[in-house]
Amino acid sequence: MKTPVVILNFKTYLEASGEKALDLAKSLESAADETGITMVAAPQACDIYRIKEETSIPVLSQHIDAITPGSHTGSTLFEALVDNGIDGSLINHSEKRLTLADIQSVNQKLHDEELISCICTNNVETSVAAACFNPDIVAIEPPQLIGTGVSVSQAEPEIVEGTVSKVKEINPDVKVLCGAGISTGEDMRAAIDLGAEGVLLASGIVKAENPKKALVDLVSKL
Repeated sequence: MKTPVVILNFKTYLEASGEKALDLAKSLESAADETGITMVAAPQACDIYRIKEETSIPVLSQHIDAITPGSHTGSTLFEALVDNGIDGSLINHSEKRLTLADIQSVNQKLHDEELISCICTNNVETSVAAACFNPDIVAIEPPQLIGTGVSVSQAEPEIVEGTVSKVKEINPDVKVLCGAGISTGEDMRAAIDLGAEGVLLASGIVKAENPKKALVDLVSKL
């Protein structure tokens, strides 16, 4: 995946559900075409197939349960997501935490299928543990800043710098993204200056009046 990269987590916002999820994915696609920046969608599971059918952007699942096929009503099955066309998945988002054993299991499944694994972490120490699983991406997101509009790259830059340093010591091939509060071009520029190779963001774009314009503005200072 070419860097810098922008991963947009659709979460379960109404502005990013159903038909609006497809509209948002098309905004990502258009912004990627215009700017040349890699832009990735992470929609709800129910919207993955349609987005994959009607756009050309990479699509990640928001979550995968560490289960095998069978009696697991309400769970998110890896094999079903693969059949729906995912290019990879977020793992261990702060709103969907997993045990270390489950993180390792899901990460390995993605690797076995040569799909993108993005492990979300909340501090330097957790980032170090995640890097030991050799994911494609570690995304550092202090949960107290998520959805606040306060960027981690500016409020707690030492977390970003420390994560980049420690992760690269373990495996220089693991990409480090910065999340939590990212919404402006200044936020993304600050993240890149701290050593991050992209951003994981959500509400700042999902809830924007014009998501495509917000995406173009986000990368305008790179």
